[in-house]
Amino acid sequence: MRAGRGMSRLSRLVAPRRPEHAILGSPGRDTAVTAAVLALTAAVFALVADHGVLAQIQRVDDAWLRLMVSGRSAPLTVVAKFFNLLGLVYVTLPVRIAIAGYLALRRRWWHMAAFVSAVVLSEVLIGTLKNVYDRTRPPGSLVATSGASFPSGHSIAASVTVIAAVIALVPPGRARAAWGAAAAGFSVLMALSRAYLGAHWLSDAVAGVLLGTSCALLAAVVADGLQRRRGADRSRRPAHPPVSDPARPGDRR
Repeated sequence: MRAGRGMSRLSRLVAPRRPEHAILGSPGRDTAVTAAVLALTAAVFALVADHGVLAQIQRVDDAWLRLMVSGRSAPLTVVAKFFNLLGLVYVTLPVRIAIAGYLALRRRWWHMAAFVSAVVLSEVLIGTLKNVYDRTRPPGSLVATSGASFPSGHSIAASVTVIAAVIALVPPGRARAAWGAAAAGFSVLMALSRAYLGAHWLSDAVAGVLLGTSCALLAAVVADGLQRRRGADRSRRPAHPPVSDPARPGDRR
């Protein structure tokens, strides 16, 4: 019995690991969605860069800030400050490391590459875009802030982390759609909390959600394309290289 159990365990250890499933379930559809989100994101950033359009956007931002200030209450402020805490690097960094570590342990290298690439791209863009736009923050923020206002770093970090995590951790299908909807809802709540606290203008927060989502989707599409190309290349290779038959030595005459 012990020998049988030992052989069973050994067979599980030496059994080939199941191949990593594809990142995207419908590459064509997902690529089209990604292109649409990227186009919308680019349009928002282009509009904010236009000083004439920005003046019109500022009117909406001012009206939204007045609405947020007039509707403030102790419970809502507590919730908004909790979201502020969730967006700090002291929270997001350990979560990101944990997700990447889990994917590495599971040897889901393509999913890990998609997740890490999305996060790195977003972090590079946050500082770069803040320096380019250099927009002044709203007055009277309820939380400590630093740097320029546009785009919202909290909104970017929250969106890219949760959406890229869903893509990396949940296989394509209904479960991913449900978790994706929850991730989108969390991103919207983070954006609204930034505007409620007066840490960002509403347009800063909206642009942040779009940019974080774009980074997550773009990284997934690129990684999925590379994964499928690598799989296609492997499928075209012969399973076993031809070997000579040692039982039939060559003719030496």
